[in-house]
Amino acid sequence: MKFISWNIDSINAAVEHSSDRGQMTWATLENLAAAQPDVLAIQETKLKDSGLTKKHSAALTDLFPDYHIYTNSSTARKSYAGTMMISKEEPLSVDYPTIGAPGEMDQEGRIITLEFPTFYVSTVYTPNAGSKLDRLADRQAWDDAYRAYIDGLNAKKPVIFSGDFNIAHEEIDLKHPTTNHHSAGFTDEEREKFTLLLDNGYTDTFRATHPDQGDLYTWWAQRVKTSKVNNSGWRIDYYLVSDKIADKVTASTVVDTGARQDHAPIELEIDL
Repeated sequence: MKFISWNIDSINAAVEHSSDRGQMTWATLENLAAAQPDVLAIQETKLKDSGLTKKHSAALTDLFPDYHIYTNSSTARKSYAGTMMISKEEPLSVDYPTIGAPGEMDQEGRIITLEFPTFYVSTVYTPNAGSKLDRLADRQAWDDAYRAYIDGLNAKKPVIFSGDFNIAHEEIDLKHPTTNHHSAGFTDEEREKFTLLLDNGYTDTFRATHPDQGDLYTWWAQRVKTSKVNNSGWRIDYYLVSDKIADKVTASTVVDTGARQDHAPIELEIDL
C-alpha cells in the first residue's frame, strides 16, 4: 500500500494556482494524484469552517475520481490550520477527535483518523511552539495529549500516522542544529516529547530505513530565498507506524518538489 502526506499550505492557493508558487503547488498535487496513493493526508488546508467550496470539490474530484474526501477545518480561527484525508477505499469510520489540548488547539481541525479493518490511518498538524517559544508549554501539553490519543488507537489496532509534527528530532534532521538549539521545533523539551512518543511503541519510518542519511529534509523556510538552493532545511514531517507493523515498511521517502520551498510531501510504502 502507498501513503502520501503533505503540508500543502492552503488548498485554495493550490486550486486557484494564480501565482508562481500556486502553480508549483498545483503541479505537485497533480503529481501526487498521478501516483494514486491509497491515502493522501494533507495538513494546513486553511479552509473556512464550512469546508471545501464547490470549486475546491470539483478540482479535487477531477484529480482524485472515486476517492473519498474528508476535511477537518478550524472553527477557532478563520482559514487557519486544518487537515484533509483523501482515501481510495471508504473507511469503516472517520474520527475528528478532540484530545483535551489547551486553548483553542482542539478547535483548529488538527487531526483526522480513518479506521480500516486491520489498522488506523491518522494525520496531524502539530501546533508550533511560537517564534519566541511563547506557546512552548501549550505545545508540551499538546504532545502529551496527542501521545495518549495515539496510544488509545494502538491498543486496538496498529496505527499509521503522519503529518507536520513541527519537530526536528535529532541533529541529523536539520542543517544547522547548533544555531537552532533554542528555536521552536528543536528545543530540548519538544525533542524529549517526540522521543517519548517513539518510545511508546512507534517507529520513525524514514530514519529506520535511512539511519545515517542527513541533508534530506522536508521543509525549507519560505522567508529565506536561498533556503532550498542551499538546502538549509529541516525534517519535520514524518510517517510513524506502530512497532508491530514496522517490519512491513518497504520504503519511506521524500518527494522532490523542485524549486518550491516550504514543505515537501513524504511517501510511505508498506505491505499490509
